[in-house]
Amino acid sequence: MKNLTKTLLILALSGLFAQSAMAQGDPIEAALKQIADIVASINHFPSDADKATLAEISGDMQFPDQLRGMADAVANISHAASAEGKALMAEIQAGAAPDNAKQLAGVIANLNHVPSDDAKATLAQLFP
Repeated sequence: MKNLTKTLLILALSGLFAQSAMAQGDPIEAALKQIADIVASINHFPSDADKATLAEISGDMQFPDQLRGMADAVANISHAASAEGKALMAEIQAGAAPDNAKQLAGVIANLNHVPSDDAKATLAQLFP
């Protein structure tokens, strides 16, 4: 059963991130950019305004579960991602996601109080 769940997650991630590679007008790409912008600005935890934006993303049923989970993981950052958030980011990184999504997941998983200058530069390149 665990392998089936993992396989379904990988298939869902493939669909999510294949769609995110579309033009910038794509709502999934826009949501990924919003998440990246919030991560780049985090100072120990997201601001109230950032949490509201992340809640909109995580509550929007048009988005795949993994994108909504990514938004939840960022919304719940308190100095670092929770164990659950880190586990989801590890699954995204290990799956069939494109490099930009994997790198965003890596930044989220490795955030420690504030994003490093390297992390900010990476995010700026991934989602200009």
